[in-house]
Amino acid sequence: MGHVTEPVDRRRRYGGAGAPVYAAGGGTAATKRGISRSERGRILRVGVVTAGLLASVATTSAASAQSGPAATTSAASAQSGAAASASTPASAGLSVTSSSTPYLPKPTGSHPVGTTSLYLKDTSRPDPWVPSVKVRELMVSLWYPATSPGRKRAPYMTAKESELLLKSGKITSVPADTLSKTRTNAFTDAKPAGRKHGLPLVVLSPGHTKPRTELTALAEDLASRGYVVAAIDHTYENVATTFPDGRVTTCVTCEIEKNPAWWEKLAKSRAADVSFVLDQLTGSHSKWKGARLVDTSRIAMAGHSAGGASTIAAMLADSRIRAGIDIDGTTEVRIPDSGLARPFLFLGKPATYTPGEGDAAATWERDWKQLNGWKRWLLVTGAEHTSFTDLGVLVDQIGIDTGADIPGVRAMDITRRYVAAFFDLHLRKKSQPLLDKPSTRYPEVKHCSPETRTCR
Repeated sequence: MGHVTEPVDRRRRYGGAGAPVYAAGGGTAATKRGISRSERGRILRVGVVTAGLLASVATTSAASAQSGPAATTSAASAQSGAAASASTPASAGLSVTSSSTPYLPKPTGSHPVGTTSLYLKDTSRPDPWVPSVKVRELMVSLWYPATSPGRKRAPYMTAKESELLLKSGKITSVPADTLSKTRTNAFTDAKPAGRKHGLPLVVLSPGHTKPRTELTALAEDLASRGYVVAAIDHTYENVATTFPDGRVTTCVTCEIEKNPAWWEKLAKSRAADVSFVLDQLTGSHSKWKGARLVDTSRIAMAGHSAGGASTIAAMLADSRIRAGIDIDGTTEVRIPDSGLARPFLFLGKPATYTPGEGDAAATWERDWKQLNGWKRWLLVTGAEHTSFTDLGVLVDQIGIDTGADIPGVRAMDITRRYVAAFFDLHLRKKSQPLLDKPSTRYPEVKHCSPETRTCR
């Protein structure tokens, strides 16, 4: 067969590529990076169920942003967002009934939101993780402003993806299809709205082990504000990716031992994925019927965790990406001495990215010196690694404590607001005072100066 898949209509396991179908993100964590003194000794016991952001977490410290996922070790990585198993069942503390349907917060923009998925094949290169697969296959979700709401709300994920994610986290106390029932705000294949070459494009990249769905709430919000958003599933780097023919690929990279060189390879591989997707969306033979709406001079990227770290790699490799955001991701790909002059935003949590504290923050400080254009370093008080994604919202609804000191809805509001402000400033040239100084509306957000190692 050549690679790890499971058809959606079968239950038996398939071998290949050295990784089991239900791989939960095993392997050895590389290094304990980015752990602040305030985090040491803190014990979290978390059973995590959410759309596309699933792992059972039991940590003796809030984990490093750089170490890889570990299903059997005690330290969880903030870079991968993955977590460890524990003697306590992962389902402990879960309380989900058939009547409690998780849902994403409504978008804040004025446009209805449409969505569709694309299956893309890059025939110019083999898969970087399963070399026997001679082409790089990708699934991409698009969100965009629609002319009107459609009749069918888009599913958050498939029942099979939900099943595999629940199995990977050893969650047994909820129905296998729980995650697939999460209520979204976008409508499947709604008619795109906008004038020709009038919409900016934002690419989103999720954390390692996580599917593209983890950034749905952010994507829906940007689309409601008039952006085309493309979120990429980086195949074999997450627990489950479903293809149109029914195959479900699993996480081959979860079984690989991680070190800085490996994370650099991951970032560069993702950069290649991003460039290919841009080619497919902006070329003359795009598979998306709304491709003519994209303004190719206004393209940007954001990502969470490993996806955020990959943003720098993608910007270095592709000049079409005019601005970028790293959300809570430790970086490995170094900016050359010539620097990077395009706008860039670091957005993270104080426990890991306070200037002067820890190896993870040191990577941002290193990059900061090489960023020659507009730049900001913002930290959200009370946030945990997952606070910037759908997980922060959904676990609050389910009643699971992730250790965050900020409500998930508030963290999502902040993430959406500051990400949109950044793109509105740099892709639409709209003034954004919010980005210039601390805000009384968002007192949780601290503006940091790495030169003085202060945040206010």
